[in-house]
Amino acid sequence: MSTATLTPAPPRTPPAAPGKPKRRRGWVFHAVLAPLTLLWVAPMVFVLVLAFRSFDDIAGNGTAAWPASFSFDGFREAMGRGTMGRALWTSVQVTVPAVLLSLLLASWAAYALARFAIPGRRAILLTMLAGNLLPPQILLIPVSRVMESLGIYDTLAALVIIHVGFGLGFYTFVLHGFMRSIPGELTEAAKIDGAGPIAIYARIIMPLCRPSLAALGALATTWIFNDLIWAITVLRTEAKLPVTAALLNLQGGYVSNWNVVAAASVIAAVPTAIVFFAFQRHFVSGLLMGSSK
Repeated sequence: MSTATLTPAPPRTPPAAPGKPKRRRGWVFHAVLAPLTLLWVAPMVFVLVLAFRSFDDIAGNGTAAWPASFSFDGFREAMGRGTMGRALWTSVQVTVPAVLLSLLLASWAAYALARFAIPGRRAILLTMLAGNLLPPQILLIPVSRVMESLGIYDTLAALVIIHVGFGLGFYTFVLHGFMRSIPGELTEAAKIDGAGPIAIYARIIMPLCRPSLAALGALATTWIFNDLIWAITVLRTEAKLPVTAALLNLQGGYVSNWNVVAAASVIAAVPTAIVFFAFQRHFVSGLLMGSSK
């Protein structure tokens, strides 16, 4: 009687170390994007450095020379005789009510279209969105004529109304997609508890829409604060011009004072940068939420 002998299995060769192709792709990714990032940041750094140089330094050494001075004279001139301080306050007066009113009206419209069986609601939504596809250049004269007929031409109220009207379609479209992604069981449970449409909107829908509202708020602030075309279309009084139009006028008055122009550009860019970085964690997630439904 023979006994079977068990031969040990040959040792298994360890698999190749994972992650090497990813590391190679990572190096290529960084090698390509690093120069592009520097190319993108270089003009902003150049303007920032130029803003803190004195006029004598720029006139004597040129704009591209290494800075030999550090001065706030450009900012003082821009905020003083350059009227950037007044223009900055004007932009705030236009941006804050326009953003708040746009998001409020868009949330109402999106709530009605997403939660109520309105006949032709898809056509209504697409019509509102299609209005944003029209280039603003072909609407400059008609809009200015409408403002004149309403008696609000050359007023900040006209600028607020224009921004609300032209942004409402896009904001409604984004919020509509987000509100449709909210489970219907939540609103049904609230209805069983006796909550009406207004209570459901205020206590359930709006708190859940905070990420999307934050993202839209950052976008709307950037668009409205940086607007130039509508500002120079409906405003004629220089004292009422917002920051972008004031920057355009300042470039004509301080054509050789590069430090003043650069300082004014930095002043105009700081508010929107603050808003964007404050809401950056909501920016992408808020716009993408509800896009799959």
